[in-house]
Amino acid sequence: MKNTYFMDVVINKERLSDDTPVFVAHCTSLGIASQGSDMDEAMRNIKEAIELYLEELPEKYHEITSNEPPLFSIIEVTRSAKIASSLRQRGVKSAF
Repeated sequence: MKNTYFMDVVINKERLSDDTPVFVAHCTSLGIASQGSDMDEAMRNIKEAIELYLEELPEKYHEITSNEPPLFSIIEVTRSAKIASSLRQRGVKSAF
């Protein structure tokens, strides 16, 4: 019987030094990455990279913690100069 595993994959649209767009896929479960010229290609490439990685290092299957699809959410964060300024005035260090 085949076991099914689900990997966390995050895709970010980035730009190469010549300003060409590229989609970078990161498998957060295993710490590997791949890329493609569009999202579909990036997904195909990261799937192949994951399969090759696990083929070469089958002991890494124990690092995969879930056989359930991961939960995913997006949040919007805005930078507030007013809050950052207020924190600096009070001597609070921030990551802004």
